[in-house]
Amino acid sequence: MPDHDPGPRLPGTAAAVGALPGEDPREAARTVFGELGEPPHVPHLPTLPARGPGADPLGRTAALLVDLPVDLQPGGWRFVDAPGRDAARAGSFLRADLDELAEAADGWDGPLALPVVGPWSLLAAVELSRGERSVSDHGARRDVVASLAQGLADHVGDVRRLVPGARVVVHVEEPSLNDVLTGRVPTQSGYGTLRAVHRPEVRDGLRAVLDAVRAAGAEPVLRLRSEDAPLALAREAGAAGVALDVRALGSTAWESVAATVEGGLRLWAGVLPAAGTVPAVGALVDAVRVPWRRVGLPATALADVVLTPAEGLAGTDPGAVRGLLTRLREAAAALAEASGD
Repeated sequence: MPDHDPGPRLPGTAAAVGALPGEDPREAARTVFGELGEPPHVPHLPTLPARGPGADPLGRTAALLVDLPVDLQPGGWRFVDAPGRDAARAGSFLRADLDELAEAADGWDGPLALPVVGPWSLLAAVELSRGERSVSDHGARRDVVASLAQGLADHVGDVRRLVPGARVVVHVEEPSLNDVLTGRVPTQSGYGTLRAVHRPEVRDGLRAVLDAVRAAGAEPVLRLRSEDAPLALAREAGAAGVALDVRALGSTAWESVAATVEGGLRLWAGVLPAAGTVPAVGALVDAVRVPWRRVGLPATALADVVLTPAEGLAGTDPGAVRGLLTRLREAAAALAEASGD
């Protein structure tokens, strides 16, 4: 059994954690709270990468780091000696987004999600001053884990002051986690791969960040790439939930999902595609219900599942976002109803 309390269950819950289209943070916050601003649904602090560098997920997370300034180089984000224009822009975007969140969330007393890039995906993407990816350096790994842990604790504190009634959920996105573990992170040149980081170090670094989130009064959820998702590591690191694109899971992966759910973690199931024809409610429900029953999980526990888009919605037509979120709410209600079957 896990050594943490996963918090109150959220029956019939929809969430849209991740990037949204457009460049207007006020409109984005109003859209999120307009569609998901009624408990038990989970609105979130939107990320709007269309605004440019610093509004992207990496830039947003880098703005949270304590005493580790970054700058944007031709090859991407890089750690530097002193903060420059790009870091200032990322911080400015974050402050503006928090101001709009506070206004849209006035009086909110439900769950509120904060998406961030996790330490290992951050290390796999941000370069050292000499040009190689920072995950290649032991000292950089130690410093980034400590800096992000402190930065996320501060971020949670800021949001709790702005939205006093919110139950904060930090969505830690780790798409590169398995690449770090298996030595598949490409070198900066692209001609090779970096050496794998030992599993205990990865686990302990991730746990340090998730523990800091929990100590700040928030619930940590770990979003993983579905392909070879290291769910056992997520359990060991102390995540309260895992987020996956369940459409991509095979039978073996669903067995691991079952062990994760039985271990007390909540499943955040990505079911809604960001492009193409919007699936019917029944198809979205069956993407979870059918494999759930096949692996022997109890139908009653379906009410605990949080339904999300399968990927970020940044590339979606802005006019379609409200309709997608409506469909997601409908599917969440239907899935909760199916839990009584």
